Amino acid sequence: MHKVMKSLWRRGSYTYNHLNNINNIKMSIQKCFPSGALRRYSYCVAPMIMAEPSRGLVDEPVKLEIRHLRPNRQVTLQSRLLSEDADWWEAYGHYVSNSEGIVQVARDKSCGGTYTGQEPMGLIWSMKLVPGSRPGMRLRKKNVTVPYLITISVYDGWISRNFDKEAVLASVVLERSYMAPGITRLELKEGPVFGTVFFPPGPGPFPAVLDMWGGGGGLVEYRAALLASRGFATLALAYLGHKNIPQSLQIFDPELSYFKEAFKTLNNHPKVSKGNVAILGLSLGFTLALLMATEVPNIHPKCLVCISGSHYKILQEGGTNILPELLKDRCKIKFTEDGSMIWRNVPLPFPDDPKQMIQVDKIRCPLMLIFGEDDQNWPAHESAVEIRKILKAAGKEHLLTTLSYPQTGHLIEPPYSPHFRESKFKVLPADKAVTILWGGQAKPHSDAQEDSWKKILVFLEEHLVFQHAAAVVQSQL
Repeated sequence: MHKVMKSLWRRGSYTYNHLNNINNIKMSIQKCFPSGALRRYSYCVAPMIMAEPSRGLVDEPVKLEIRHLRPNRQVTLQSRLLSEDADWWEAYGHYVSNSEGIVQVARDKSCGGTYTGQEPMGLIWSMKLVPGSRPGMRLRKKNVTVPYLITISVYDGWISRNFDKEAVLASVVLERSYMAPGITRLELKEGPVFGTVFFPPGPGPFPAVLDMWGGGGGLVEYRAALLASRGFATLALAYLGHKNIPQSLQIFDPELSYFKEAFKTLNNHPKVSKGNVAILGLSLGFTLALLMATEVPNIHPKCLVCISGSHYKILQEGGTNILPELLKDRCKIKFTEDGSMIWRNVPLPFPDDPKQMIQVDKIRCPLMLIFGEDDQNWPAHESAVEIRKILKAAGKEHLLTTLSYPQTGHLIEPPYSPHFRESKFKVLPADKAVTILWGGQAKPHSDAQEDSWKKILVFLEEHLVFQHAAAVVQSQL
C-alpha cells in the first residue's frame, strides 16, 4: 500500500475529503496543468474549521477560519440551528479559498448566499427559517440557562439548497450563551411583583436595570441575562399575559402601582446598589419607562434607555386593553399585500390634548432614545423628534442621547440576533395572533443592533455607579 501511495504522489496528488467528521479518504489524481507541467503536492490534510471562541456570549464576535481546502476553490459555509420551538434556522455564504486553501470569514467576502460582502458574523445575523418551515416565526431564547448550539459546516462548491444531500467537508459546533459563568438566576416573587432577576458573580452590591419588553406579554429573560453577564443586576419583569400575573394586576391604574412596586423591590434588594437603578424598555416598555420616570412619585431612576416606542399614552387607564386606538380607529391600520398589519399610523398625528401624551418635560435623568427610521410598527422616529423639541424647550436637551438608524425596523435586539421584517404577534388580552410588519432591512438592521448594544452598555456604565470591583464580567466560557 505504501508503494502504491508513493507512486500516486509522484504522478500527481490526492486529497482527503472530510465526510461528516469521519476520516473517510477519497483519492484523486490531479494530472497536469494545461501547460503540461506536472502538479506536485505533499500529502493533504482534511479540511478543518477553526472557531475563536467556540463558546461565548451571544454579543461576542466569532472568528472563523477554514483551512486545508483546495486552493482557489469555491466553497459554501453554512450555519444551522434547531430552535426551542423545533424549527430549523440556517444561513450560508459563498466563498473562494485563497492560494493556500484558506478562507477567513472576517477577511474574505461572501459572493452570495443569505448575506454578501465582508461580514464576520453574517452566518449568525442572516439566519432564516429553512425552506418549508412554518411562516412568521421568530427566533427567541426561552431557556437562557442553555446555550444555542450552532453547527458551522463547509461544503465543496457554491450551493444554496438541499444541504442535507451534500457531503460535509468539515464542521464545528458553536455554543452561544446569554448567561456567563457564575451568573445567578432567581425567580422573584415579592408581593404582587413577579419576574426573574439575574446577578453577576460576587456579593455585590451591583448597579441594576429594570428590563421591560413590549405588549406581546410573557416573561422575556434573554436581554436581562446578557445585561447581568455584562455586570448589571437585572430584573426581567412580567407584567402582561403571564400565568403568574393575576388579571386584576394587568389593570394599568393611574398610579402604575405594580411598576412602582417592581422598581422599589429591585432598588431595595441587598445585592443592588441602592439609588443606582436604570430602566430599559422596548415598545410598550418604552412608554412604561417614561411614565415611571415622569408620573410615578418616589421613583428616581438613574437613567432611562427607551427603544422603539413613543410618548403617546397607549395605556388606557383603568382597563386591561392596552391598544384601545386599534379597536377605535381601524382605518389607520394599513396592510401589506400579503396581509401583514402596519400600526405606525395609529397614533398619528399625535393628539394636541396633553392628557394623551406623557409629559416628558418632567424627566430629571439622562435619557437614551433608540429607534429605527423604518419602524413600521410604531412612530418611534416621529416621537423622538417631538421629545427632543419638548426637552429643548424645557432646557433639558442635555439629558437626551438619540440613536437613529436608517433602514432599521422596530425589533432592535442584542447583537447578531436575526432580523425579522414581519412575524406573528399575539394581541393581548384578546389572545389573537396577527402578522405584524416590523420593518427594516437585514444588513442595516443588524448593524444597528450591534452599534446600539455597545452604546447602551457605555451609557449604563457612565450613569450607574459601580461599587463592586468585579461588577463588569468578562465572559470566558
